[in-house]
Amino acid sequence: MDIRLEVWLLLLLGLVLANLPFVNERLFVLGPRRSPKHLAWRVLELFAGCGLCIGLGFLVEASIGQRHAQGWAFYVAMGSLFLTFAFPGFVWRYLRRQRPANRVSNEP
Repeated sequence: MDIRLEVWLLLLLGLVLANLPFVNERLFVLGPRRSPKHLAWRVLELFAGCGLCIGLGFLVEASIGQRHAQGWAFYVAMGSLFLTFAFPGFVWRYLRRQRPANRVSNEP
């Protein structure tokens, strides 16, 4: 597989993993349904997705050649990128305006 394609697939996977905690009500996609799911569960799933994405990135890097040691700046940049990717899901879940279900009017 071409290295450019692997990098784009990894970025796309990161985008999906970052938004997944905000679009479903199950714990870690397959677990029991929590309705409504607490924000702490969503943050935990977000950290787990970030770790999975970093691990897959290390695997891609190892398949290309020798894996390089990363310092703290790499992990801070990766976490910031992952939080940026999670912004659309956060906005969709918490900041969008909710429509009332069925408004019943008391007017005659």
